[in-house]
Amino acid sequence: SSANSTQQYFSFCSSLDMALSSILTEAEIAAGLQSCQAVDSFDYKTFFVKVGLNSKSKDQVAKVFGILDQDRSGFIEEEELKLFLKNFSASARALTDAETKAFLAAGDSDGDGKIGVDGKTALIKM
Repeated sequence: SSANSTQQYFSFCSSLDMALSSILTEAEIAAGLQSCQAVDSFDYKTFFVKVGLNSKSKDQVAKVFGILDQDRSGFIEEEELKLFLKNFSASARALTDAETKAFLAAGDSDGDGKIGVDGKTALIKM
């Protein structure tokens, strides 16, 4: 059934592209993805600056968070973070475990192993 969920994930991604492109420009997304093409080169601060998220309004940031929170739990879990870049482009790579854990640690304000809405805003505005 993991193939099925992957398929759902990708059809979900194409509708995501639409949602994200209403907030970020293609050029911003491309710049962000380019900054972390090499394995273990992902740095969320650089990425957020490149895609221009740090200059977006709180509402726009909340919208992006909603897009990344695939299971609508109100949190972004490790599995969702791993596929973070794919939200911006289906051809982007998955994050490595090291990248995912660093990203998670940065946004997980209460140590519960996931990033809540508050952590996400803090992450982006850092």
